[in-house]
Order: sequence, then C-alpha cells, then structure tokens
Amino acid sequence: MPTKRKDSFDPTVFLSKVGEGRRHIKRRRGQTLFSQGERADAIFYIHQGKVKLTVVSAQGKEAVVAVLGPNDFFGEGCLAGQRIRIATAMAMTDCVVVRIDKAAITKVLHKESAFAELFIAYLLGRTIRVEADLMDQLFNSSEKRLARLLLLLANFGKEGKPEPMIAKISQQTLAEMIGTTRSRVSFFMNKFRKLGLIEYNGGIKVHSSLLNLVLHDQPHIEP
Repeated sequence: MPTKRKDSFDPTVFLSKVGEGRRHIKRRRGQTLFSQGERADAIFYIHQGKVKLTVVSAQGKEAVVAVLGPNDFFGEGCLAGQRIRIATAMAMTDCVVVRIDKAAITKVLHKESAFAELFIAYLLGRTIRVEADLMDQLFNSSEKRLARLLLLLANFGKEGKPEPMIAKISQQTLAEMIGTTRSRVSFFMNKFRKLGLIEYNGGIKVHSSLLNLVLHDQPHIEP
C-alpha cells in the first residue's frame, strides 16, 4: 500500500489562517499595534491596510521610518535578539494583520523551507529598500525624494498593479519621511499638481508620469 503523501506547506495559507501562536488583529486608523519600549515577542504580517513605523528620540523628536502595506512583515527584530520595540507601529488606515508569536515563527522557519525562503526574500528586499532610501537621502534633492516616496507609497515598481490613489497622509508625515520641512512638501505637491503628475484633494492620486522626474535629471526648484 503506497504511503500517504504529506500535504505541501503553503505559506499563504499559514499567513491567512488563525492557528497555533497566530491570530488576526484589526485596528482602526490611528490605533497602535505596538509602542516603542514595549516587549518584542512577536512579528506581524499585513493583510489589509497601511501601517507606519515611527521612532521618538531621547529629545522627543519623532520620525517616520517606514510606511508598510499588504504582504509586508514588521516587528521582525525580535528574531534577532531585540527584546523591546525600537519603534511604534500605527495603523494609517483600517488594518487587518496577523500576529505571530516569536516561538511560532521560529518553529515554522526551521521546519518549513518554503516559508523560510519567502521570509528571507522579504528581508533581502527590505534591506535593498533601506539601502536605496539611504542613497536617496544622501544624493537626491528633496523634490526627487518626495516624488520617489509618492511612487513607492502607490506601489509603483512592486509586483502586481500599482495603487495610484494613496490613503490620506499628511504633508507633515511626508516631510518627516524625506527629511525636509512641511512647507517644502507643500511647495512640491502644488508643483506636481500643476504639472499634472498628481491629483491632490485630500487623497493623493499618483500618475505614472511622475516616474520621469525620478528617472531623469530634470530641473527642479527649491523654495
């Protein structure tokens, strides 16, 4: 009698279903998922919505370090010995995420190669993104940094179709993410709108033509 074949492990199913050490969490816009200084004992995976990560310095200055969306992980520092959260995770829109206990994620990483490959690929992609962000900050003008950020928030360059309509995000948050002032962001947003690169009326609709500003050395105007 042939041996019954073991069902193959599907990372997508694992991340979508409640099970040992994992549960779904819903948060409304503005609610926190964890706060800086709290115990780091789980990672999170986003099913729906957007989440921003912010850090507050000892002097009380706050900075937005990342805006994440569907299929992104966050809180993975606990797997590298991080005992407390070094950032605050807050829902930018209504969100559905899955919380996976450290023990559960460690177990599946050791046991299931398919999940380990997916997770490692994500971490490598995240590292590349951080390096690109650093180069952007060092070498590009604030105008180009803003254009690149808007394209990233709209998922241009990611797998799947872009989502040109960005959920409501304040100019102050955009300024914090690119290292400039809110007044400069306002100046460039108005310029992009006049050029037909974006539509801006509460929400932000990004047109693919904005890519031209990032990819080519076009003249820019600093206020």
